[in-house]
Formats: sequence, structure tokens, C-alpha cells
Amino acid sequence: MQSPVANPVVEFRNVAYRIGDTQVLSGVDLQVQLGETLVLLGRSGSGKTTTLKLVNRLLSPTAGEVRVRGVPNASGDVIRLRRSIGYVIQDIGLFPHFTVERNISLVPKIVGWPEERIRARVRELLQLTGLAPDMASRYPHQLSGGQQQRVGVARALAADPEILLMDEPFGALDPLTRDDLQREFLSLQQRLRKTVVFVTHDLREALRLGSRIALMEAGRLVTVLTPREFLRSTDPWASAYVRAFGDGLESAVNRGTS
Repeated sequence: MQSPVANPVVEFRNVAYRIGDTQVLSGVDLQVQLGETLVLLGRSGSGKTTTLKLVNRLLSPTAGEVRVRGVPNASGDVIRLRRSIGYVIQDIGLFPHFTVERNISLVPKIVGWPEERIRARVRELLQLTGLAPDMASRYPHQLSGGQQQRVGVARALAADPEILLMDEPFGALDPLTRDDLQREFLSLQQRLRKTVVFVTHDLREALRLGSRIALMEAGRLVTVLTPREFLRSTDPWASAYVRAFGDGLESAVNRGTS
């Protein structure tokens, strides 16, 4: 499935998840390396988002174990765990009655950062995510969809988490805005080197953004490959994805590594 990783930041050990009589995940063994972007790729219902939510204990496995930084994530304080992991979702989830600055500063305030450090962090993140300084005083309804998603990324990064979980973060955006944010994500990741688990059903996005791609189908982990390995894989599921998306996939890999 994949070669063992020394000291993985996130590790799934024979993880299963069941809801009633429905087996959502079965026998997932997966390791996420320090500083990589591991993309969970698969069709709707393949178990991608369930896998993601097991990392920060929004869900708990019915069998097996998830380890974060070498420690079973079920053994510690769940609030502390979640505050140490950034989380970005497609629907963004900004508080509409909070300004951009207040949305970004939520977790630093909760964990007790001094006010000057928080203000400096907000300024830094606005710059990092391509937002003008005057955006800090605006409210979510005054922003475009792309700007709101940038704020969502900034909020997830606010307390400088080592791990970032991203669930279809650009899926609701128009193609041009999505392309812009993918490019900015790559630039940001080159600078910050966070450990990212990124969910998508879009192969081109996976090839462009991922260090490795974990292909899921029907609640099982099919294979874990680099983007170039994925394009050349003889695995029937990977080959079917490549055929379905057609030509031009090599360019997505090149854009991701340029």
C-alpha cells in the first residue's frame, strides 16, 4: 500500500468506522509525513471526509487507532487536539457578525495570546493569504467567495498549527478563482511547510497540489502514490480515474512542481 514512514505526523492503524449497519471505512492503514500535502482522492461516498474527521476527533474510529505526533489521539484532551490542528472546509464557516480580524483571531484569543501578538499575526496572515490590510475591518458578507475562503485559510493558520486539514476547500468556487487559490496554496505551502491532509474528488487538483495521493474507494484505501506515479499506475482504480479525466493531466503535475 505504502512504504513505512519514520515518525509520521499522522498515522492510521487498521482503522474502521461504522454507522449502524453501514461500514464507512475498513482497514485503513495510512501515514502522513512531516511537511507533505497528502491528498485524499475519491468519489462521493468513498470515505474521504470521514477519514479527515478522524484526525481531529470530529469522529472516532469503531476499530483501529489514529495517532497524531506519535500519540493515540483518543488518549488526550480533544479540545487541545483540535486547537492544535487547522481545519478548512468548503462552506468556510466564518462567523457573519465577526469582522475578518475577529474571525482570524479566534483561536489565538482562546489559547491566551497577548493582544499585540494577535494583531501582528492577523496582519501577517492577511499578507500571506493575499488580502489587503483594510480587509481586517470588513465582515464576511462584504467579501467575495474567494476572499472568504482566504480568510478561512488564514483562520486555520492563526495559531500556527503543524497540521492542516482541508476538506474540498476550493470546491464551491468558480474555475478562475479556484485556479488562483490553488496557486496561492502552493506558494504558501512552499513557505510554511505544514503537514496537510487535503480532500478532493478532482484528479487535476490532486495532481497539482499533492505530494502524494491516497486513492479511496468504497471506504477502503486503494493505493498511495506520488502524482507522477499515479498517472503511470497500472492499478485499475487509478487507471480509471486517469481515463475519466482525459488529456492534459501531465500539465497539472508540472504546474504543481514549477
